[in-house]
Amino acid sequence: MIPKIVRPDAKGRITLGELTQGVSSFHVKTTEDHRIVLEPQVEIPLKEKWLFENKAAMKKVQRGLQDAAAGRVSARGSFAKFVDEDDNA
Repeated sequence: MIPKIVRPDAKGRITLGELTQGVSSFHVKTTEDHRIVLEPQVEIPLKEKWLFENKAAMKKVQRGLQDAAAGRVSARGSFAKFVDEDDNA
């Protein structure tokens, strides 16, 4: 990666532009030698947090995604009868 030079404006702000694509926030750290480290973060909806905390469920989802990508899937028909309209929010 080629280093990019950015300059602070009169209020000390730095615009990162396209470097922030796909990023919702940054953790800012400073090192002992006064370097600033920005660690990109992405946020998830609260209702999806459980999946990231449940390692077994996450492995199953990842395995399912791998199976789908490899074409190891089969049609099971409509699941419409299992939809709870109140849970769609």
